[in-house]
Formats: sequence, structure tokens, C-alpha cells
Amino acid sequence: MESRLRRLGGTADAEIDIAQAALLLAALERPQVSLDRYNHHLSLLERDTAALAARQGAAEDLTARIAVLNQVLVERYSYQGDRESYEDLRNANLMRVIDRRRGLPVALGILYLHAARSQGWSIDGLNFPGHFLLRLDLAGERAIIDPFNSGRICDAAALRGLVKTLAGAEAELRPEHTDRVGNRDVLLRLQNNIKLRLIRQERSGDALEVIETMLMFAPDRPALWKEAGILHAHLDNMRAAIMAFEHYLELAGPEPDRQSIADLLHQLRNQLN
Repeated sequence: MESRLRRLGGTADAEIDIAQAALLLAALERPQVSLDRYNHHLSLLERDTAALAARQGAAEDLTARIAVLNQVLVERYSYQGDRESYEDLRNANLMRVIDRRRGLPVALGILYLHAARSQGWSIDGLNFPGHFLLRLDLAGERAIIDPFNSGRICDAAALRGLVKTLAGAEAELRPEHTDRVGNRDVLLRLQNNIKLRLIRQERSGDALEVIETMLMFAPDRPALWKEAGILHAHLDNMRAAIMAFEHYLELAGPEPDRQSIADLLHQLRNQLN
């Protein structure tokens, strides 16, 4: 699994099969479990989406495409957002999500991405803060949907309300919130959910393992090297912390904390001398 994830690090973003990559990440937690039935389930999503789209004439109708996706994922396969146990780590593991038919917005979003793209439909994840959303495009028409809430269509008022719910009454919807994000960023967002939950549980070693997994398929992200360095230092892995901070400084531009990381790196080197 690790070698396949490392190969993703050199793969062009558009060529990443996002559902397959998410299954590889899930399998790191469950290496003894075969991926065959999960791949079969993805094939069923493709088959059923194609069949329903053909019956309902969804090829050239954006609203019909959304209806097809929701009928397959929500009605036929009973996928839903997990409100009762939102913080459960299983909600960000695609194998567990398929088993339980519930998950976080980004995990459910990956299944929507897979089903839609299997039909050649234009769909992307968005840079929306705190809640993963999707945008479908067809012939100049666009619609934003919420995979956590049964694929509900979100208009501008709903998006503004969601921003305020998540970030406070003073927060406003910004243009960058609806920018598309690439496949690699969606996978990073998936893993970031796991990392943050582990940190809240004070499981620093496990959180570090997740960051190192993220670095397998996104080795050019300086923020990940910085996070790895901080956790290595916290765990007294000084040589590993030094290496991580060196990578950060090689990759980072004029970041605000560049000097503070350089100072910390100097201190760590002195401790080893």
C-alpha cells in the first residue's frame, strides 16, 4: 500500500483516481482486509449511476444528474452524514464508511466524485471551510451540493448561512470558498480530519503517522513537513525533527514563521552536538 501511495506523490493531480487512493489510505489501518469487496461496491455505484442516468435522461440536465447521484447514493445505498458520532475516526476511513453507510462530508463526497466521474460528469470538491461541498458543472450551469446532507443543493443564501454557523455570525462568504480543489487536496482534507481527531485525543504518535502518510502522496507540501517536525520534536525524535524542518525550509517560501522554524532547527542541532 505504501509504495502505491508514494507513486501518487509523482502522479499528476488529474490522473489520481480519488476513490482508489482513499481506499489505499483506509487499508493502511486495516491491512488484513481485502479491498476486493470495496472495489466491487465502487463498481456497483458506477453501474447503477449509468443505468439510472440512461433511464432518466440525465446526460444533458444538471438537476437530473444531481437527482441520479442522490437516488443511487442516498436512496439505494443509504449513505448519510454521521451526526450521532461525528468525531468517530471511522467516518474518515472509506472502507469503514462503505461498511457503515455513514461518514464525514469529505468521505461521502469522495463517493459522489467517483460516481459522477465514472459517467464523465464534471464535478469537483470546493475550498469551503469546515464543511466539504461539491460543485457540478454542465454547459455553463453550476450547482453546489452538500454530500453530508443527502446531496442537498446549496444556493448563495444557504452557503452564507453555513459559513456563519461554522465560523460565527461575523463571518462572510468569500469568493475563494467556492474555488475548486484538486484530488490531492481532497485526500489531504480527508486525512486531516483523522489527524485533528488524534491530536485532540492526545495521540501524538498516531497523528504523526497520519502526517507521514500524507507526505507519501503530497511530499511537496511544506506545511506537512513543519507539522511532522513539530510532532517529532514533541516526541523527542530529534534527528527526525531536524530532517523534517530542513525539508520545510527547502520547500517554503517567505512564510511568516520561517525564521522561527529556522531558530528551532538551530536549537535542535545544538542539542545533538
